[in-house]
Amino acid sequence: MQGIVTKSTGSWYQVQTPEGNRYDCRIKGKFRIQGLTTTNPIAVGDQVDFDLEPELQQGVINKLHPRKNYIIRKSINLSKQAQIIAANLDQAFLVVTLASPRTSLGFIDRFLVTAEAYDIPASLVFNKLDMFSEEGLEILAEYKSIYENLGYPCYEVSALKGTNIPQLVTQLKDKITLFSGHSGVGKSSLMNAILPDLQLRTMEVSEWSDKGMHTTTFAEMYDLPGGGAIIDTPGIRELGIIDIDQQELSHFFPEMRDRMHSCRFHNCRHINEPGCAVLEALENGEIEPSRYESYLSMYHGNDTRA
Repeated sequence: MQGIVTKSTGSWYQVQTPEGNRYDCRIKGKFRIQGLTTTNPIAVGDQVDFDLEPELQQGVINKLHPRKNYIIRKSINLSKQAQIIAANLDQAFLVVTLASPRTSLGFIDRFLVTAEAYDIPASLVFNKLDMFSEEGLEILAEYKSIYENLGYPCYEVSALKGTNIPQLVTQLKDKITLFSGHSGVGKSSLMNAILPDLQLRTMEVSEWSDKGMHTTTFAEMYDLPGGGAIIDTPGIRELGIIDIDQQELSHFFPEMRDRMHSCRFHNCRHINEPGCAVLEALENGEIEPSRYESYLSMYHGNDTRA
């Protein structure tokens, strides 16, 4: 039998067949991604083959189909290992909040670079619009200006009030969409606003730490009534870049990619080389300093903190 993985709890996987039947499955043997050591060999979104054990109504996964893409990150405590967040995506939405908790520009950039590296179209969803002060709205405009100018769609929503949710829903139709972000940014509330029958559990942001409580403990895919599906994932505190060479990094910054062939040296690192078109654009205000700082941080490996 064949199906798509719709839920992963770490030891068990829920697999949905083309007919819509869902089976709890376990893994037979070990699955490895060439060149990568991962904490989860199977991820939500994976296409798999499995054998059904009729007496138990459970399955055993015996084959993982090739992935068209995936979002991956370093495991928090195991720097040499990686965690695949989701696979076979049509797009990825990073849910962002400017306070309670704050999503840093560096975290946004690391997510976008990861999406670029695996050829996944990415968008930013600015949630909690109902909480924004006048100053907050000005910062929001600055954030949007940075990323919209680079070609990343930005959406302003309030999951609590339902503001602009229909606009978001139209972008989800007939696509497999990952929702990611820090704990507490309102992913589960957004899911509830998009699919009211879900009634996912939500919690307030912790006052003493200004960090979200983990309400989603494993990744899960939910079908959309109009076609497509959304994948809800546990909140990410850190997003370490993995499997991207230093020399490749600038390819995943659109503003650098557009200029790198104008550099004097073909192997320019865009750090201190003479005749660097990227540094020239930075000096002329054509590249955002925050983006360049993110590039340096990732280049030098200081890339795990939120």
